[in-house]
Amino acid sequence: MTKVTIYSIADALGVSGSTVSRAFTRPDQVRDDVRARILAKADELGYQPNRSARRLATGRTGAIGLYIPDITNPFFPPLVRAIQQAAADNDASVIMVDAEESTSAEAALIRRLAGQVDGVIVASPRGTPARLRDALGSTPAIVVNREMMHTTTVICDNSAALAQAGDHLRDLNHETVALLHGPSASWAARQRASAIRKWAASAEVELIELGPFEASYEGGREGAAAFADSPATAAFAFDDLTACGVVAGLAERGLSVPRDRSIVGCDDVLLARVLTPKLSTVSAPIGRLGAAAVDLLGEVMAGKQPASLRIQGDFTPRQSSGPAPTT
Repeated sequence: MTKVTIYSIADALGVSGSTVSRAFTRPDQVRDDVRARILAKADELGYQPNRSARRLATGRTGAIGLYIPDITNPFFPPLVRAIQQAAADNDASVIMVDAEESTSAEAALIRRLAGQVDGVIVASPRGTPARLRDALGSTPAIVVNREMMHTTTVICDNSAALAQAGDHLRDLNHETVALLHGPSASWAARQRASAIRKWAASAEVELIELGPFEASYEGGREGAAAFADSPATAAFAFDDLTACGVVAGLAERGLSVPRDRSIVGCDDVLLARVLTPKLSTVSAPIGRLGAAAVDLLGEVMAGKQPASLRIQGDFTPRQSSGPAPTT
């Protein structure tokens, strides 16, 4: 089968090869009706643009970068998938780097990534804003899951959902609740802690703050020991992975969830729905976060300054939260 080129499309439509080329590389220089005909014919013939040639012509790579702090955390694979799908819809590829939970490697990884792509999506960075901006340089960027001044961000605002979760625990007669802090460098951990403190104060519930603990299964097991030794009958874990570790750690101490202790997670990843008991948790709209990040990055790459976006989370009660024990 003969390979389809821009000249194949040009011959089929009776236009010049340069017009077809501009339809893909400089669409603003081609009339909308002509470009629509070219794109339709290209699709009909199965044309695949040559990305290397496009890069030479436009100075664009056709790729966006994605920085992830820890791909083993269950929150991030669905986010990566959502970003890849949204990028593909915009005819872009994704180059991802994983810091493997190393905050010290963050700046160097982002700097290296920024030099290879047209724009960068930075998810849950732990470094200072100044270091992040220095690493990005002039590369267009969007930050996900952290607020930063002078940078367009996409975050999930869980404040209202965490208050709903707290009200749920209070309605189950939990009068003393533990907050198992997430990593100290995590912006999300600080925001969640602030929302829970605000709820506890308004609900007149005693709040016991424990930690910080790593956002991991082992971190949850460590948190379980502190939780078990406290007078709290229910706890907020930083995320669902940590909550799974808490359930396991309590079981090792002969404490059953939800009979003896209740636990609420955050993010509503797959683990929350397959654990026994299924986790009560705050659901983060991860698909919407990823799609919005790609859309906003496209605007930044086009020279615009889009407003930051806050997407609300929801509380989903399941089997890990039950009535406070009476003895």
